[in-house]
Amino acid sequence: MVKETALYDVLGVSPDANDAQIKKAYRVNALKYHPDKNQHSPEAAEKFKDVSHAYEILSDSQKREVYDRFGQEGLSGAGDMGGMNGSAAEALFSQFFGGAGGFGGMFGGAGGRPSGPRRSRDIVHALRVTLEDLYKGKVSKLALTRTVTCAKCHGKGGKDGAVKKCATCNGSGSVTFQRGMGHIIQQFQSVCQDCRGEGEIVKDKDRCKECKGKKTINEKKILEVNIDKGMSHNQKITFAEQGDEGPDILPGDVVFVIDEQPHERFTRKKDDLYYHAKVDLLTALAGGSIAIKHLDDEWLKVDIIPGETIQPGLVKVIEGRGMPSYRHHNHGNLYIEFEVEFPGNNFATLEQLALLEKVLPARPALGIPEDAMTEDVVLQDVDPTQQERARTQVNDDEDDDEPGAERAQCTSQ
Repeated sequence: MVKETALYDVLGVSPDANDAQIKKAYRVNALKYHPDKNQHSPEAAEKFKDVSHAYEILSDSQKREVYDRFGQEGLSGAGDMGGMNGSAAEALFSQFFGGAGGFGGMFGGAGGRPSGPRRSRDIVHALRVTLEDLYKGKVSKLALTRTVTCAKCHGKGGKDGAVKKCATCNGSGSVTFQRGMGHIIQQFQSVCQDCRGEGEIVKDKDRCKECKGKKTINEKKILEVNIDKGMSHNQKITFAEQGDEGPDILPGDVVFVIDEQPHERFTRKKDDLYYHAKVDLLTALAGGSIAIKHLDDEWLKVDIIPGETIQPGLVKVIEGRGMPSYRHHNHGNLYIEFEVEFPGNNFATLEQLALLEKVLPARPALGIPEDAMTEDVVLQDVDPTQQERARTQVNDDEDDDEPGAERAQCTSQ
């Protein structure tokens, strides 16, 4: 079950669509709405960017998991929900279709290639935490593997002088060619096959031994994630510029999204806590005490004053024993809803029941008129099968009373 389906609706697929179905839907929509095919339709250009943005999220397993669990709100702090600009959408289109689309230059730049350093995508992780963690605070150490620039070759991919600019594409990573279709000449662009889109060529023997010519290596990093008191569900903890990096690629952020787990005893509503307490009949009527284990493992001894009758569903409050507020650490309240547990049948003798009559308030009068006919009846246990039949009959009768229901009518001849 996903929280929302907006991105799936943009592509026209269901939330349980597999990667192949999402990829096919993107291909169809991207070709349909590409601005070069709809030059007089601003709506198509916006639709093209929406389609590209939806595919960017749903084709990434990590981002798709966060979106399914938290919706757009879960991605809003990770730089993903601002929509794609034209250059980003065209770059994704070129990457997906191998650059050979014939839709050239609509978003600026040669062949849609962004100028200047690019920023890597943010890394978003859901962080499962308990209510105890959010009450007391916690520091978690998490291992992260990220891509960094190779220190041995300084991101060049080979030794000094060995890396040459590709002569075929002149270092752009793509080649442009023209194709005539009748009286129309179209310009196409594709990834340079000689340098595989890198714009540079290095011989195998001259490649860096550390990164094997890839210019980047994987680095394991330990992050200390501080879960502060009072943090809430879907709140984000951001490590700026700790994401992947590389030559001409600025590192993005690492974002952890708080995923608060349901608690077995307490329910949280903002800074307040709610607790469901069961009390026996004697305590409810004559007073006593109940014990509540709090989130910090402290036990609260709650006294019920004799004479203060606890009725089923009654709600009481203990002020200042709720959740700490985020970074202020003032506490909300703890609300207790009572459930009274009545004893079973034959819990007392006739003599003990007679004593209860002396202690409890007198029974109310029946209110039957003196001249009314009366009959004494006896309660019996309900047969479950008879009860189900009776319930079905009631539902059928209610259906017959609905407006517009067909009725059989007798007509005179």
